[in-house]
Amino acid sequence: MNIQTVLAFDYGLKNIGVAYGQSLTGTAKELPPLPARDGVPDWEQIARLIKEWQPQLLLVGLPLNMDDTESELSQRARKFGNRLKGRFGLAVEMFDERLTSRLAKEEARERGHKGNYGRAPVDSIAARLLLESWFSCQ
Repeated sequence: MNIQTVLAFDYGLKNIGVAYGQSLTGTAKELPPLPARDGVPDWEQIARLIKEWQPQLLLVGLPLNMDDTESELSQRARKFGNRLKGRFGLAVEMFDERLTSRLAKEEARERGHKGNYGRAPVDSIAARLLLESWFSCQ
């Protein structure tokens, strides 16, 4: 059996959620979100994550509209995925992330986080949910 390790990214303009997981158990762990400036991360932070976790695949959430059309944010997420591939030479896969942010906010609320979610934990909860959904489809 080929066990695959994956870093997942929930792309955003101010923050990028991050999660790590592996295919043997199909589970994922939230990592601290990365700050971004108008969608641009600190690429050195991503390089450190890749060095630490040694993923075989980078998964990027694709924020599609409910009617399956792409938005400006979808196009920016694709551009982020392309830059990941170009910079790090790893396989990058885009995956439909519809509703993960809503589910992440609900989960954060259940954990006792109130109204203003800030950077943590919603962005990385969304990345974890994205990765777990991707594992369930494999």
